[in-house]
Amino acid sequence: MRVILDTDMGMGAPGSEIDDGFALALLLADDTFDVELVTSVNGNIDVESGTYLSIELLQRLGRPEIPVVRGAAAPLVEPEKVRAAPDSVREAFGHHVPAPGYAAAEIARRVVESPGEITIVAIGPLTNVAAAIALDERVAGAVKEIVVMGGVFLGHTNARRMPGEFNWWVDAHAARAVMRSGAPTRLVGLDVTTKVRLTREHAATMAASGRPFGQFAGDCTIAWLDRLGREHPGEEDAGGSCAMHDPLAVAAISRPELLTWAPAHVDVVSNDEVGRGIAVADLLTGHDAPPANTTIATAVDADAFMAYFLDRITAY
Repeated sequence: MRVILDTDMGMGAPGSEIDDGFALALLLADDTFDVELVTSVNGNIDVESGTYLSIELLQRLGRPEIPVVRGAAAPLVEPEKVRAAPDSVREAFGHHVPAPGYAAAEIARRVVESPGEITIVAIGPLTNVAAAIALDERVAGAVKEIVVMGGVFLGHTNARRMPGEFNWWVDAHAARAVMRSGAPTRLVGLDVTTKVRLTREHAATMAASGRPFGQFAGDCTIAWLDRLGREHPGEEDAGGSCAMHDPLAVAAISRPELLTWAPAHVDVVSNDEVGRGIAVADLLTGHDAPPANTTIATAVDADAFMAYFLDRITAY
């Protein structure tokens, strides 16, 4: 299966979030996928850092030939939110040079040139994907599928500061544009991703695998868990485990039976600062329900997912 991964990569920067990196590793460790392009986007980390770190991780994983194309530095309608890379990241990774071009244009070109063949796995804000759809009206009809880690559909973040799930909160306009584009989508949101947890014990297992990536991944996991423990000391299990949000979006393609799916009509609040990024999901139960425009994950076999995930990652 031909795949483009669109990501706000953080793994490799000290104490940074790790699940994007594990998603890339899982894509490369599973023969289901042929990853032909990685694109970077502003989100958990600035786009410059995310570009460098994507190249660095591909080299660690033995796949330096996969091109990385730099993407959007800010949300679609908020160019003032451009962030610069920290000096520490530039000093450590700034020698990496991305492939030429712009992520949205490269996504659009590849999808249109191979209609029905390319799946986009979008695990960061949807800025690049929305821009690709806007660049060429054929993209929405030519893409095989867009699998999105984003949104929360059967619940709520319960956070006034960030009412929508992070990726959709960062660029709510982009999320709304993708959901209204008519492109085939599947959505893997917080309803299920928060149920799959990577623990310190899992990190020790990876580090003990004897493989270079396992040691690196185990160290990154411990550093991330330590940061979570410091920043959220009062929360249950703070620093003891973290959600594998993005790898679950990969498993949604290779192991869809691990999740329970439901058709839905999903829209996104974009112009309301109070409700920014909130997904409005109609589960089509009413007689006047709108037509479905997506499929959402509603449950997950967490144990089976973790068995699949660890089997692939520890063998890398």
